[in-house]
Amino acid sequence: MAAIDAAGKSATSAASVVQQGDNIAHALSGAGGGLLAMTLTYPLITLSTRAQVESKRAHSSTYDAVRRIVQREGVSGLYAGLDSALFGISVTNFVYYYWYEWTRAFFERAAIKSSRASSRLTTIESMIAGAIAGSATVLITNPIWVVNTRMTARKSSSDLPSNSKSARAPSTLATLRSLFKDEGPTALFAGVLPALVLVINPILQYTIFEQLKNALEKRRKVLPRDVFLLGAIGKLLATSITYPYITVKSRMHVASKDGPQDGMLESVRRIVREEGYAGLYKGIGPKVTQSVITAAFLFAFKDALYDLSVQLRRKVPAKLPLK
Repeated sequence: MAAIDAAGKSATSAASVVQQGDNIAHALSGAGGGLLAMTLTYPLITLSTRAQVESKRAHSSTYDAVRRIVQREGVSGLYAGLDSALFGISVTNFVYYYWYEWTRAFFERAAIKSSRASSRLTTIESMIAGAIAGSATVLITNPIWVVNTRMTARKSSSDLPSNSKSARAPSTLATLRSLFKDEGPTALFAGVLPALVLVINPILQYTIFEQLKNALEKRRKVLPRDVFLLGAIGKLLATSITYPYITVKSRMHVASKDGPQDGMLESVRRIVREEGYAGLYKGIGPKVTQSVITAAFLFAFKDALYDLSVQLRRKVPAKLPLK
């Protein structure tokens, strides 16, 4: 009996190690996919962020916005804050996918123990997993995105002289030091409340993606192009629904520098009062385009990287010498 108990504990421990390795593989794949997707679509992020925080200039077309940035700052202006964004997306995706997979594994084990017909996550379980992962991600990575928004949203009237095309943009560390010096460490958590509200964005995105993927898997094998399209659909719906909060979060990230520091609800009222309801949707064109393309590439890259990690993990034990 003791031998059976020991064998059971050993099997449980081994399964736990395998699951931990799988969680990390998903996290690393998500981080890698995010890096690739962000690099491809970053100019659209710059255009959207500038439109969100530069309300007086947000009515111009995307072409005019690109031309103005290039004239003022050069092509590199379209990539302002890219280094902090790449660091931010890698950390964000690593944390998100680790906690999402950890929570998913927990629900799947519970489903098996309860003898449920299928161990796949239900819609409610997908949403809970997304909420846990999203909340952990916001609290850990909000400072990174505050720095990134400050770098991306530099305004010509205040941060850049008129002949500053050749001027060197402040680095990530310089921006961080300036924040600490001028506003204190609490500035790094500006906009954390709307960011927590925005946890609903990945919840909607991944719930839609998972449910569509599960439905498709019942009919046929899911191909890479299916993952690309399902990721795009999930992000399109999620971003369109939550965009006003994205605008508020960006405004709050730069509010300490540019004007009064309002709370979330007061920020919404101020935007509606001064710019109308349309003000909540400034820059939605570039943002939705960027979000959809990024999400599509992210899911495609993540699945490819995860499959590669599985192949590598299978090869490693085969190469280990027998004792």
